[in-house]
Amino acid sequence: MPAAAVLEVDAIAKRYGDVVACDRVSFGVRGGELFGFVGGNGAGKTTTMRIVLGVLAPDAGEVRWAGAPVDHTVRKRFGYLPEERGLYPRMRVLDHLVYLAELHGFGINDAHRSAEDWIARLGLREYRQVEVQRLSLGNQQRVQLAAALVHDPEVLVLDEPFSGLDPLAVDTLSAVLRERAAAGVPVVFSSHQLDLVERLCDRVGIIRAGRVVACGTVAELRAGSGTTLVVEAPAAPPGWADRLPGVTVLDVHNGQTRLRLADGADDQPVLAAALATGPVRGFSHHRPTLAELYRGAVGEGR
Repeated sequence: MPAAAVLEVDAIAKRYGDVVACDRVSFGVRGGELFGFVGGNGAGKTTTMRIVLGVLAPDAGEVRWAGAPVDHTVRKRFGYLPEERGLYPRMRVLDHLVYLAELHGFGINDAHRSAEDWIARLGLREYRQVEVQRLSLGNQQRVQLAAALVHDPEVLVLDEPFSGLDPLAVDTLSAVLRERAAAGVPVVFSSHQLDLVERLCDRVGIIRAGRVVACGTVAELRAGSGTTLVVEAPAAPPGWADRLPGVTVLDVHNGQTRLRLADGADDQPVLAAALATGPVRGFSHHRPTLAELYRGAVGEGR
């Protein structure tokens, strides 16, 4: 592994006619870090990943690995899982993985050894001599994952790797990604499963309309989101909290009101106002989930 093992995406831009797919997208992923790259459909995630892998050329900007621009030789040491499956449907699973390992420079014995290891690790033993086209979509996804891992890559870039996997396979893949990160590999993956991203990733980048609008640890992203209070006051009339200073009402449901306090705002006037309406059954602070942070980051730009 290179000493300065950092994958740098530096101000990359990509345009298709009038459509801006990437607008100066920048982020870095250190060796040993799990980085979640999230955004809506068409936000620019897949285009960014394709540029990192050299499938697309950027109009501007640069991708670097360990301080040097990424070229074809360096990219051979990357592992990539595309969103659309790129498997040969009539090849058997074992032959497929051996072939791909050899393409990345493995000798035949090492290729077989690595292929068998990943077949076992990803629960594919009973399918090792089965043609890819005869597998379920979930098992095809497992083969695609094995294909990204079989050559022991220095960098992992995975586009929706959890798509189509059952809960046990999700657990297995999560363990694999943690293992690869623990070995010093930078791991970048996209996913619409934000609870999984929150649980698994060291840092998260949120992209909207081709721009990275937030990047950091979940704790860092929470820092600018204010404090959320959950107040359960069954007798409170509609609008009871609307005029409180530094308070934004997020929603009201079945006597429970969710409020956002501005940074530095005091929660005691909120409690006093709630008590003035009648009994208060609950009064608690709530840390926003990644899904809530995502909605805030994406919604603010609309």
